[in-house]
Amino acid sequence: MKKLWILQPVDDGADPWLSFHNCMFEFVVRAMNEEEARTQAAKQAGDEGPDAWFSSRLSSCVELKSDGRSEVVLAAYNRAQ
Repeated sequence: MKKLWILQPVDDGADPWLSFHNCMFEFVVRAMNEEEARTQAAKQAGDEGPDAWFSSRLSSCVELKSDGRSEVVLAAYNRAQ
């Protein structure tokens, strides 16, 4: 059975996310396991590059369990310039 996974940078102020522009900063992925989730995220990488999503040193990949606490899991916000 497939699960939901959330992938995020370990430190989004460090390389390879330093440019901040044209980079992906978070994914929620449906996959069988962590390896598949990282592969799916890497296919959608921006300027940070796919290796950022394959590396557990650079990004986290955590299963989203349905029995957790009530919380917003993902939000998108676009600040006016």
